[in-house]
Amino acid sequence: MKIGTALTPNATKALLLGSGELGKEIAISLQRYGVEVIAVDRYPNAPAQHIAQRSHVIDMTNVEAVKKLIAAEKPDYIIPEIEAIATEALAEIEIEGLSKIVPNARAVQLTMNREGIRTMAAEKVGVPTSSYAFAETFIELKEAVENITGYPCFIKPTMSSSGKGQSMVISEGQLEKAWEYAKEGGRTDTGKVIVEGAIDFDYEITLLTVRALDKNGKADTYFCEPIGHLQQDGDYRESWQPQKMTSTALKNAQEIAFNVTNEIGGLGLFGVELFIKGDEVWFSEVSPRPHDTGMVTMVTQRQTEFDLHARAILGLPVCTTLDKMGASAVILGGINAKNIEYTGLDKALEDADVEVRLFAKPEAYITRRMGVALATSKKNIKEARAKAVKAASLVYIKG
Repeated sequence: MKIGTALTPNATKALLLGSGELGKEIAISLQRYGVEVIAVDRYPNAPAQHIAQRSHVIDMTNVEAVKKLIAAEKPDYIIPEIEAIATEALAEIEIEGLSKIVPNARAVQLTMNREGIRTMAAEKVGVPTSSYAFAETFIELKEAVENITGYPCFIKPTMSSSGKGQSMVISEGQLEKAWEYAKEGGRTDTGKVIVEGAIDFDYEITLLTVRALDKNGKADTYFCEPIGHLQQDGDYRESWQPQKMTSTALKNAQEIAFNVTNEIGGLGLFGVELFIKGDEVWFSEVSPRPHDTGMVTMVTQRQTEFDLHARAILGLPVCTTLDKMGASAVILGGINAKNIEYTGLDKALEDADVEVRLFAKPEAYITRRMGVALATSKKNIKEARAKAVKAASLVYIKG
């Protein structure tokens, strides 16, 4: 494969649709190989736009706006980083052969909507999942809970991220409020919500799964060590690697991840979320891109999840070797404010095993991720988690 020189007529160009903290790290990994990066988001000064060679602000759900921008930039690769994207535009671009969609347009269409990915995983691939149903009206939702999932259950928008619009419901009295929240909290109102039955699991993991070319130029599948994570209100707060599992559970998890990502196809890194109880494994979700819980790989792996994504996209060799035990803890905004300042970074970094990444988002919200603390340990995961949580708690955000 060949890579041109950035900012010259023969440049190899990658366009990011979504330029948050994950997109920023993808951009850095791509730029290490001389790729020219164009960062696109719905608001100005998103994290990846700080370092990209060029940036644009558009409504990424607008088909014509997306097509117009891509026609002007003519990127070699289009890398979606978020769900709320005009997938029809990407499908047309892929058919016309104008750019390579990562991993492919079908993957973006399937995974941006829980209906598509859940139906594909449960009904076409046949992997174990929780009981589920889709509802277009409150009456349909009520019937689905009574006849399919029972209580407790989870009500979610079919298209959302970071836990927005998700509720756990333990009784009928909470159902209508959860219905309204799901309708209001999605990135886009698809007209449907999904209700999922609760699974009695011991823990949940993210299994980072890489589809990359082997030395013979054929697509092969590689797995990172499993990542355990803690969620609150449907959004990740801590993650650690590796998560201890039985050999049978790990084998089952890898088989499910392989079957799902193989069905999706394309090249790149996938974040496969799974529920584990003993040796049993259930599929939850998949993202065809680096995963927020995978930020821990910035201190644990020889090649981070972002390096793996970039290498796989470019057709380069990958290595999923784990070097250290480590953990991450989210730094939340805690306030609604602009022109924010960070203090306490010096205290957070006193431990030599700790790193902090501040995302430099232009505005803070109470529950918005503004940074992440990362820690390693030579002893055990418990120590790494404690270090990460402590470091995160020492960083203060002021308006």
